[in-house]
Amino acid sequence: MGIFARLAQLIKSNLNDLISRSEDPEKMLNQIVVDMNTQLIEAKKQVAASIADEKKLLKQTEQELATAAEWERRAMMAVRAGDDALAKEALARKREHDELAVAFRSQWEKQKAAVDQLKLALRALNAKIEEAKRKKTLLIARKKRAEAQRAIQETMSGLRNASAFEAFDRMQGKIERMEAEAEASAELQEEYSGDVLAHRFAELEATAGADSDLEALKRRMGLLPPEPPRAEPAPVRVEAAADAGEEALSEAEREELAQALAELEAEQQAELRVKK
Repeated sequence: MGIFARLAQLIKSNLNDLISRSEDPEKMLNQIVVDMNTQLIEAKKQVAASIADEKKLLKQTEQELATAAEWERRAMMAVRAGDDALAKEALARKREHDELAVAFRSQWEKQKAAVDQLKLALRALNAKIEEAKRKKTLLIARKKRAEAQRAIQETMSGLRNASAFEAFDRMQGKIERMEAEAEASAELQEEYSGDVLAHRFAELEATAGADSDLEALKRRMGLLPPEPPRAEPAPVRVEAAADAGEEALSEAEREELAQALAELEAEQQAELRVKK
């Protein structure tokens, strides 16, 4: 093989490879079905022409038989008229048309057999084309499913990249850090702008109130015994109690009580400074 032949073969193989890679299966299948339909139309035309020839041969056969029968009738007229010579000529003409009728019938029978074969071939071709159409639909659906699967695999391959997950985790950590800073800022704002001790007592009172409500609900439901009646306190004169309290405390005891209150207030202030 010469250098030019090898070069031509190489160019041809490269062209075939490019064509094969550029082919779209869906477009190719649609074009194949279009070509099949075109071939079916041409086949139908050929079969129709063959059927027309077959009918023409049959008509010619019938015409020759009719002509032969007419010459036979004329021969019979000549015999009745006593003209045997004319009758012989009529019978000779009849024989010619009988021979033509036999020839036409032979051609018609052959043409009819060919037409029957063409009809069978046409039905088979039509069935194959219909099957190809159905297969085309299935193949196109398989092709689209394969493309979707390939797209999913490519997406999954992209997600397998560690950098994507690292960036996702980094953004999650950043958001969590922002949330923690916001919570810390809210706590500091509460420490500097409100009374922490009062807040704690308010929480305690809310909890105690909830406990009291729960206990009352259980008593109404019969889960706890009813609350015992409270004894009515004896009426005491306010002025007398105040006078008695003042008389009960001496001067020294009043000074100790004032000192204890001052110490308690100092401890609370120190606790507030430590928390701040």
